[in-house]
Amino acid sequence: MGEFGRREVITALLTLGVLGALWEGAVRIFDIPSFLLPTPSSVIQELFDRPDLYAKHLWVTFYETSLGFLIAAVLGVTVAVGIVYSRLLQSVLYPIVILLQIIPKVAIAPLLLIWVGFGIQSKIILAVLIAFFPVVVDTVTGLRAVEDELLQLVRVLKGQRWQEFTKVRFPYALPFIFAGLKVAVTLAVIGAVIAEFVGGNEGLGFLVIIANVELNARMSFAALTVLSMLGLFLFGVVVALEKLLVPWADNNHAHDAAF
Repeated sequence: MGEFGRREVITALLTLGVLGALWEGAVRIFDIPSFLLPTPSSVIQELFDRPDLYAKHLWVTFYETSLGFLIAAVLGVTVAVGIVYSRLLQSVLYPIVILLQIIPKVAIAPLLLIWVGFGIQSKIILAVLIAFFPVVVDTVTGLRAVEDELLQLVRVLKGQRWQEFTKVRFPYALPFIFAGLKVAVTLAVIGAVIAEFVGGNEGLGFLVIIANVELNARMSFAALTVLSMLGLFLFGVVVALEKLLVPWADNNHAHDAAF
């Protein structure tokens, strides 16, 4: 995976470099006004000109996203365990989880502002609501994907329910859980930014709104660039944790690729 991972990173960087060069050349050749489409070099210059501004708002969005994601992860796994082990909870909770996913989050954001105010709480709650669903679904799938032979072996050995969970179900479900977490962490960024769009006074989403009002395309693209880097960083953290805590999943993928 090490070699393959480095190759992927290098390919991605080269692709971004080529796209950036084409973007820069197109803007200059066709003389596109900067308020419509700034050049990548001007966006980078904007970041270097005002690093404190972007660092300040980056920290706010990072805090909202990280806390919302962690809450969604813990709550999602807990709810999924309840759904798998209790028919009553499955009947009660699963429809609620699906209903929360169906409701447009943009419609919920103004209500959160009314209920909890314009503070950071509304941003965290919306991040939780958006990131919650994939964690629940993937965890339920993983906990139910255990082979029947393994469960029967635990019963034959007189294993308790908690031993079945800790020794068989949960380890088996970890690759599924991390698959959900990787989706959830990117959705948490989206949730925090949506809340900042609707009623924020700080954060990268708020910065994008201010830039659009001022018709400052350089500032808008700079904020979006920082936001993209934040999403990539958080995704990378989850991937690194997966490799650390679930090394056998990577080995299985390598084995499958060999065949």
